[in-house]
Amino acid sequence: MDLIANQSSLLALGKLNVILGKNGCGKSFLLKNMQAQVQPQENLGQVRYISPERGGILQYEPNIEVNIGNNPLWLQDTRRNNQAQQFRQQSATLFRRLELLVLREIERESFDEGYVPHSFTDTIEKINQLLDRVRLERDVVKAFKIVDRDTGQETTPQDISSGESELISLGIEILSFVREAEVGKQNFLLMDEPDVHLHPDLQDRLARFIIDTLADKPVSVVVATHSTPLLAGLSIDPETRLAFKRRDQNTLTFRLVSEVDRTILPIFGAHPLSNIFNQAPVLIVEGEDDERLWQQAIRSSRGRIRLFPCVATSVDLFGAFETEVNALMDAVYDNAIGFSLRDRDLGAEQLDDFGHIIRMRLSCRAAENLMLSDEALALAGTDWTSLQSALGQWAQANTTHRYQEQVLAFIDDGFDRKGHDLKNIRNILIGLVSSKPWEVLVGQAIAALATDDGPSSSGSLRNYLGEKACEHILKLPPAAAQELPAEASGAFHPV
Repeated sequence: MDLIANQSSLLALGKLNVILGKNGCGKSFLLKNMQAQVQPQENLGQVRYISPERGGILQYEPNIEVNIGNNPLWLQDTRRNNQAQQFRQQSATLFRRLELLVLREIERESFDEGYVPHSFTDTIEKINQLLDRVRLERDVVKAFKIVDRDTGQETTPQDISSGESELISLGIEILSFVREAEVGKQNFLLMDEPDVHLHPDLQDRLARFIIDTLADKPVSVVVATHSTPLLAGLSIDPETRLAFKRRDQNTLTFRLVSEVDRTILPIFGAHPLSNIFNQAPVLIVEGEDDERLWQQAIRSSRGRIRLFPCVATSVDLFGAFETEVNALMDAVYDNAIGFSLRDRDLGAEQLDDFGHIIRMRLSCRAAENLMLSDEALALAGTDWTSLQSALGQWAQANTTHRYQEQVLAFIDDGFDRKGHDLKNIRNILIGLVSSKPWEVLVGQAIAALATDDGPSSSGSLRNYLGEKACEHILKLPPAAAQELPAEASGAFHPV
């Protein structure tokens, strides 16, 4: 379904829709304009807007109910300001309306055959599932009272946390809108930054509440946010749709959250405004081996290397991962960067950057070639000459081994440790020098390089990683130009 107003349009909407954009990009203006000027459609019911800065105290005030009764548009008019000073008092009033609607529904259902008795308390319990320290209970005089779960004593709205107030208020707003929705039409709840005052765990809890509450109801929600944890929580539903909002863009077309999005969203789990992401950028790598290698490098560097490795689920999807990570960064961060690191394989080493993504290839053929660099071998207590000799002896002693031909091919290739395809024989090579997995050995060598720098001579780890990766990922200064002797390339043949 589409929502179209005088100055803006939301196209290809589904049941759960997320607008992701940074502060100041116009998310609030877009939703407020939509609520105020949406064009009438035959199957369109109510459209309600929830302000981003929701002030006030969670207590019932009769004058608010009088204002709503005297002017049906009063509530939506007061909420088209970014700062809704009495928002929580309005929520408390909506609680009374919610109670009335639920009790009327129970009364109607009680005449149906097979009616199962239930009460308004069941509705309150849905809100209580959002809360840990306190709970709501019905009250004869007030709309509700807030009770400490541990002591059973009533507490005041002023004494609960801002996060608890937010959850109670938003829970009431969502449940009441669902009850007031027009049957047979599609109703839209426009929620502007519902993540305010909520840490990531509570954002996930709110997302699940929204998904469960809207199930099988004629209500769609449009959430405007810069919170990737909230997007990740809503993306549990496979039908969740997403659009990126940029400044001066007032027509958004939504599309389903992809599997690429679901893979990368945990990387963006920290709240964008904390700047944690800029301090530890994403590093897109080709496979799980590469991920383990860089995770080891991060651990061993003791804070010198700060990255979030993210595995592209296949080489064919590598470009899609770069595109989506770049789009997410562009939507929620200022001046952010990310990295991608491919194997060189048989291609050219140099890659152009893409948006916020600094794109690189290894200078060696693949990640496993890094274990044959001088520093990795030295960390294993050996050197390149000794390993060549050991491999020749292995080839003589293992003539029936399934990978003996691949070992001989490596030898016949002149022991090209930088450019040969080692994938099938990497475990044989590491077994000759170390009891550690090769990813651990290489990760530890990279951590040492990041800490102590190192030469860029032929055979060095720096030479295998490539200068671009050393400069951007390891933050090493440019290497001094050196005239390097070529490695001996004479083939070794076992006798």
